[in-house]
Amino acid sequence: MTSSRRVRFFTGEPTDPRYGGGFTGDERSMLASFLRAQRETLELKCRGLEKELDQRSVEPSVLSLLGLVRHLTDVERRWFRKDMAGLDVALLYATPDNPDEDFDGAVAEPGAVAAAWEAWRAEVAFAEKFVEEAAGLDVEGQDSWLGAVSLRWVLLHMIEEYARHNGHADLLRERIDGAVGL
Repeated sequence: MTSSRRVRFFTGEPTDPRYGGGFTGDERSMLASFLRAQRETLELKCRGLEKELDQRSVEPSVLSLLGLVRHLTDVERRWFRKDMAGLDVALLYATPDNPDEDFDGAVAEPGAVAAAWEAWRAEVAFAEKFVEEAAGLDVEGQDSWLGAVSLRWVLLHMIEEYARHNGHADLLRERIDGAVGL
């Protein structure tokens, strides 16, 4: 009797392209590589589901894949543009009146889905450029809750943030179409 794994790579490839190198190197490149892989995982879990991206997990939760994309857009924006770069920008989805708008307003209309991905990609590009051009991992920014934070801490936090939410994405994706994978 041959056994098989229940979990397969979403890509259908024998190896996972998200981890195609970067197993050695300096701390900045390693952290950036781990964060890139987590970002790619989010995209992978959402691939091919434009119409289903707003499906909620289970009541009363408003958790959805599109909500995760919108939430992580605001997370990227907060930590890199606001806190690390010191730019005076508002979050794109969450507001003081509705801090859960990132999830509450996640509706899978084609224009809204495209706009959410475009905003996410813009924030990721800003973050990647900031990390690449920073003088070092000890560069500090100011967070309204925590005070001074280093780029090193922000990168570690972002890896944790994506990893946690990619776990949610695993369950959401499986509920939508049964797809499971790494």
